Amino acid sequence: MGPGVEQERLAEALAQQSGLPGALCQTLARLGVDGADAEAYLEPRLRELLPDPRTLRDMEAASRRLLQAVERRERIAIFADYDVDGGASAALLLDWLGQMGREATLYVPDRIDEGYGPNVPAMRELAARHDLIVCVDCGTLSHEPIAAAEGAEVVVLDHHLGGETLPDCVAVVNPNRQDEDGALAHLCAAAVVFLVLVDCGRQLREAGARGPDLMGMLDLVALATVADVAPLKGVNRALVRQGLAVMGRRDRPGLVALADVARLDTAPSSHHLGYVLGPRINAGGRVGRADLGARLLACADPHEAQAMAERLDGLNTERREIEEAVRAAALAQAEARGLDAPLVWAAGEGWHPGVVGIVASRLKELTNRPAVVIGLDGAEGKGSGRSVSGVDLGAAIQRLAGEGMLLKGGGHRMAAGLTVARDKLEPAMTRLAELLAKQGAGLGGAADLRLDGVLMPGAATCELCEEMERAGPFGAGAPSPRFVIPDAQIGYAKQVGSGHLKLSFGDGLGARLDAICFGAFDGPLGTELSNHAGRRFHLAGRLEINVWNGRRSVQLRLEDAAPA
Repeated sequence: MGPGVEQERLAEALAQQSGLPGALCQTLARLGVDGADAEAYLEPRLRELLPDPRTLRDMEAASRRLLQAVERRERIAIFADYDVDGGASAALLLDWLGQMGREATLYVPDRIDEGYGPNVPAMRELAARHDLIVCVDCGTLSHEPIAAAEGAEVVVLDHHLGGETLPDCVAVVNPNRQDEDGALAHLCAAAVVFLVLVDCGRQLREAGARGPDLMGMLDLVALATVADVAPLKGVNRALVRQGLAVMGRRDRPGLVALADVARLDTAPSSHHLGYVLGPRINAGGRVGRADLGARLLACADPHEAQAMAERLDGLNTERREIEEAVRAAALAQAEARGLDAPLVWAAGEGWHPGVVGIVASRLKELTNRPAVVIGLDGAEGKGSGRSVSGVDLGAAIQRLAGEGMLLKGGGHRMAAGLTVARDKLEPAMTRLAELLAKQGAGLGGAADLRLDGVLMPGAATCELCEEMERAGPFGAGAPSPRFVIPDAQIGYAKQVGSGHLKLSFGDGLGARLDAICFGAFDGPLGTELSNHAGRRFHLAGRLEINVWNGRRSVQLRLEDAAPA
């Protein structure tokens, strides 16, 4: 699906006003940026885009209580979720406290034994040994566990959807509380923690003291923002852009070790955060030790960091193998049930809780429908869901829990978790499908492939890629530009790895380009292109710079093709 007339007009006007390359103007037009805003968009400044932390409720109470704990040398515990956002949020606090000369106990629940969020035994035990418990990336719905933390005070720093009532504690800082206006609903938990630390810095300055350098912590905020699929708009763009620059300095031993073990030989991009570093940090919470990711991110010793990074890399390989087995079984079940319903779902005996979310994501991408995948164990099933744009899965699952159809459930618009009694599985999924259908789920066909424009192979240069990066970072809510290369003549095409396709193509006039298509043989695309028999194709995908033995070249990350 190409750009509309209005978008073409905006792109032409932008090119005339700014003198920027046409391909970049097409991308800016698709992102809704006009001439007056183009320069500010291309250079997002955190100073201008960072909101006043105190626009969030309970902010002052949270930062004041944290500073009080530091001043009084109180015993502090951090209760964090087991994903990248939780790990980065915890590492932010551990780093900041360390620079303030204080230590804290890190507690990350086990995904299988304890499940998501604070639980009564853990909170009771932490409260017996600490004065303050800070819950990060969790806690907004944890009324009973927080009430069980007798003898300690609790602060919640979160971004998950809030209920009608909040737990009884010192502060709940959460842009997705029901009494917030939603202006900052796109922040991940690490960004919320960062804002709390900004407010702590303000209070320290007012008292004539200096706090830690917060700009140097933006690498963690960027990582969490991208890995948690927070939309890259507003302040999130500036946080990620600045955070990538900080990461490029290679100051944080944990991220350096992780980049090295993943064999990253270029400056990190948002793609690397989401698809290279993020999955490895997540692997500890999925199939290994729950706190390993947070500990790596907070680690100051390069040797310790290297050992942890290698362990996470190994766990990530293990996670891939488990995921593949569950994916095949879930897809077969979902296909038998029908892939065009408002909800695509599957449930299986003993499916690993650590991979059901990734498999749900795969089903969502395949069908362009909200998807839920559940692992059954005994009388219960624990599952994870992923949604499509415009369908609020977190709200639907929270409503389902309120109706008593689920034992537990919550999340945000695009992702949610749930626990369901085995005997209520079918009716709960039927009801969830009804709720999602009311939001319009299941009405569309396959996802449209939106194109920014047409590009000839000779115009696809490293210089163009670098120019396009100025409109980034790209990711959720701001997809990287996608071009169609028309009437391409395929030179060679061969299968590489497990079902990927490597090919070379040209325009017949001398200009040539390499391309890679991941998972091409999962569908008909791989076979169609490798058996091209001289036929020409229109190729659609995204340009990227490939570095091999120090040599930089442009390649197309191919996503689709059509006979010319």
